[in-house]
Amino acid sequence: MKILVSALEHSANIHLKSLLKELGDDVDIVGIFNKDLGEPIVDLSALAIMGFVDALKKLRFFFKLKDEMVELAKDADKVLLIDSSGFNLPLAKALKKHYPNKEIIYYILPQAWAWKKKRIPVLAKTIDTLASILPFEPSYYPKYAPISYVGHPLLDQIKEFKTSLNDEIKNIVFMPGSRKGEITKLMPIYRQLRAKLNVKGIIIIPTNFSQEDITQLYGNLDGFEIRHETYKTLLEADFAFICSGTATLEASIIGTPFVLSYIANKIDYFIGSRLVKLSYVGLANIMWEKHCGKTIHPEYIQNDVTLENLLEAYHNYDRTSFLEDSRGLRAYLQNGSSKNVARLIKE
Repeated sequence: MKILVSALEHSANIHLKSLLKELGDDVDIVGIFNKDLGEPIVDLSALAIMGFVDALKKLRFFFKLKDEMVELAKDADKVLLIDSSGFNLPLAKALKKHYPNKEIIYYILPQAWAWKKKRIPVLAKTIDTLASILPFEPSYYPKYAPISYVGHPLLDQIKEFKTSLNDEIKNIVFMPGSRKGEITKLMPIYRQLRAKLNVKGIIIIPTNFSQEDITQLYGNLDGFEIRHETYKTLLEADFAFICSGTATLEASIIGTPFVLSYIANKIDYFIGSRLVKLSYVGLANIMWEKHCGKTIHPEYIQNDVTLENLLEAYHNYDRTSFLEDSRGLRAYLQNGSSKNVARLIKE
């Protein structure tokens, strides 16, 4: 079976790798994905964008890439789209127009329930198989929609969880994000935090960053131990300060108490705050509020990301309650998703 794959994000490719193991050797992939999984048509580093402004600058490039994918789909048996709705939704419409009978599977769906609910009926009609990774998500879709909850991919990746917490906090992990804009905005505050807290400071840096990138983006890292393994480091940590993103859900699943902080580009934040109607930005908080009406962790956005606020959240943290909620979140998510998505593809 030949599958046209569109996986633009680093996290999407981690989940794709797990999925390919379940699909076995009788599946070939073409399209957009990490080069360690095959021979993609584009280098993923060329696709990295941060926010609406950056996306507008690269529109022409993405239009051309979409046309290449439509042409490549001619010889594919099925299409697999993973996350990245800004690119994958227009691609899905183009593919359905050119190949109305070719099955399109969408894994890690656009969060239309959060910002554009009018798109939900369009998704239901355009996509042949909707693989949801959020337990509450199918309830937003009409009854005719081909949607099912398949489990969460992080439970395929994360196999060890905290069963208890140390009485004393001896080490703290700092995760200022994976995008350049996130890192440069948060690092000055994280350095101040590190100086105020008399504990071991650990910073997780993506493995794809060069030494020049690290110097330019992170600045002075005196007092920080550098690590690259996210799951192992979070499992060993007593506490964490984390930029908004997948890492916050990873910490919530592992059971590492943390505070979320995020400073977006002002224009991006202005646009996003008017499109997205949510009380929280952390996915664990969003899910837990919908499930049982409360949050798991504190979060601070934009001007609220201050040294004083982060220190107060740290000193007043109820770590015992967090660990209990972490167990509950894993139970809510039920299981990993790779096996179920592989079954949907093979059917």
